[in-house]
Amino acid sequence: MQVTAQRLAVLRAVSTHPHAKADEIADDVRASIGSISRQAVYDTLGTLVGKGLARRIQPAGSPARYEDRVGDNHHHLVCRTCGVMVDVDCAVGEAPCLTADDDHGFAIDEADVIYWGYCPGCRKQSAGQEPNRQEQNREG
Repeated sequence: MQVTAQRLAVLRAVSTHPHAKADEIADDVRASIGSISRQAVYDTLGTLVGKGLARRIQPAGSPARYEDRVGDNHHHLVCRTCGVMVDVDCAVGEAPCLTADDDHGFAIDEADVIYWGYCPGCRKQSAGQEPNRQEQNREG
């Protein structure tokens, strides 16, 4: 793979902003090196993922995100409210870390787990907004 200023800038942005969306990476690259097309960013991300230098994660209902933490066995935790994503080390430690009931003849080498929940900030914000139904019933 040829090393170019654009590829280095995209890789640097992925490293600096783990779990960033392609548009966020493009904005960072533009701030760093100037003009770059959205297509060039997508092409570069595809190349980096294909070469194993970046990882593409796409939680359900969310655009793809990218990170440079590759080669280990980790998963992700995503907030249902704000979409923040954090890394979670695998409890088992070895890929694929889960065993399928029936592998259907596949040689399974990876399991991609996404945990969903509510981050501390969103939990705190929702707790302070309105009382839950049990409290409303006691008051009324």
